[in-house]
Amino acid sequence: MDQTLRDEKPSLWHDQRAIALLLAASLTTMANATISPALAGLQTLFADHPHSALLIPLLVSAPSLTVVLFAPLAGFFTDRLGRRWMLLAGVLLFALSGTAGSFLTDLDMIFGSRLVLGIAVAMIMTSQTALVGDYFTGDKRVALTGLQISARNFGGFLFISLAGWLAVFSPKFPFAIYGLAALFLPIMWIAIHEPTKSRKSADPSNPAANGGASNWVFLIALLTLLQMSTNMLFFIMPTQLPFFLDMLGYESAVMTGVTLGALTLSGGFMALTYGRIKKAFGFRATYVVAYGLMALGFISVSQGQVFTLLIAGAVAIGAGFALAMPGFVAIALQLTPQNRRGIVGGALTTAIFLGQFLSPLITTPSISALGYESTFLGAALILAVLAVSGAASQGFDRYRQIRKAL
Repeated sequence: MDQTLRDEKPSLWHDQRAIALLLAASLTTMANATISPALAGLQTLFADHPHSALLIPLLVSAPSLTVVLFAPLAGFFTDRLGRRWMLLAGVLLFALSGTAGSFLTDLDMIFGSRLVLGIAVAMIMTSQTALVGDYFTGDKRVALTGLQISARNFGGFLFISLAGWLAVFSPKFPFAIYGLAALFLPIMWIAIHEPTKSRKSADPSNPAANGGASNWVFLIALLTLLQMSTNMLFFIMPTQLPFFLDMLGYESAVMTGVTLGALTLSGGFMALTYGRIKKAFGFRATYVVAYGLMALGFISVSQGQVFTLLIAGAVAIGAGFALAMPGFVAIALQLTPQNRRGIVGGALTTAIFLGQFLSPLITTPSISALGYESTFLGAALILAVLAVSGAASQGFDRYRQIRKAL
């Protein structure tokens, strides 16, 4: 029977397809920050390299650059050639390129392997998004988008913690963590089947015939712009927080770990409840709460000299971000024709990593001109405007419904 149409009554936790997709989601968090604990050791190891001061910090962000460039192409081929092979090939390439740093002896080659890793992440994330839309509908699809964010958060916390422990023994050891992808590959091979309906329909030019909105291109463009902006604001935390804490006189390495740990775990736990929250309140009200929490979080973090406010702010930002992110995928899958889900998955993936890439480029000049506190409060203001706009829109719709009923 067609995998897309078979009975979906069993819970997601009993569906091998859902488990495989959650494993794939957990891998994507490894791409960047997993090797962060090894950077100091790598700097010592490659001290003789003439460009080590530039290349070693870029080892963390290099995958993001190739994700931005290759995600649209990966989405195109996902729609044309199939979801399954793209996911499996991406996971295999992820394992090979990710672990390369553990045995390569040349820094330039390690940097090159990090760029290839970004291509693998683009393949995984675009095919994964398309498969969620192909396999699941309704509440199950929404719940799975939340669980994917949870898998990324908990996976990131686990992998970075493990990398920190391994880096004590050798700066090369954290690269071995990427080998976990090879262990996941047999599970995905068995669980993931090509959905027959993911191929081109009889009339691919008609969005309605493929389950999409007639103006889906315009709506997806707005959605990806909002997603990019949300990621850009969120990434103020991992990119600027260590310097802010150092300025305040904290032991920055320890406090950064504690604060970002609180942010990651709060997001992981909140994402577990996303399906129930969205079902109870709807997309718009969920976004109002999400952006409201993030706004309050940045206000609290701006008062970082008070430890409790700092941690409370990180918890609020992590929880709000976890409520915001699943909706982008769920809404996009509702709007997009079935035979275009791969390219839209590529657009969403590009938006995520482009937001990460732009965040320090935009906030660093702001911090230089206005300071950390004003920059954090500026982020809070933008998020508050988004929350109020969503609440006003929902209130206006409710008013129109009441007027119509009268």
